[in-house]
Amino acid sequence: MQNLINSTSTLENNWEVISDYEAALPAGNILIDIEFWLAHKSELQNRTDIGVILKGDSDLVTIKDDLARFPVIAVNFPAFADGRGYSLARLLKERYSFEGEIRAIGDVLIDQLYFMKRCGFDTYLLKDGLDANKALNYFATFSDPYQLAYDLPTPLFRRKA
Repeated sequence: MQNLINSTSTLENNWEVISDYEAALPAGNILIDIEFWLAHKSELQNRTDIGVILKGDSDLVTIKDDLARFPVIAVNFPAFADGRGYSLARLLKERYSFEGEIRAIGDVLIDQLYFMKRCGFDTYLLKDGLDANKALNYFATFSDPYQLAYDLPTPLFRRKA
């Protein structure tokens, strides 16, 4: 079973990831692929319980006018080595001022959590089988980071000067 966490606790996952688009979409909180949203936007735009799933190569310009309508945007990490999702999170927060939840899904491993948080992720759906309590300890990996990031926009040398 996958565990959903934020940087301080475990959470109840009340968003369903949709993978079968042949059947009618269920009621309730659902996460759909960005491509499905773009193709069916006119039919879905009145629903307030829809979030989108971005892939590493998703173009945020295609949904920039829709961002305020999504309570959750999930960024899929298909493999550990695919880091494009980090850039998407920073762009959502910094360039597009997205105020909703940014959720990491897919191949989300414990040793990535601290860096995902620094890029603007709010919640993390851990890879199946990972211990949520152990994962929560990884947010305290570093006490004072050198680099600037979304969560700390001033680099260490400016903070210590």
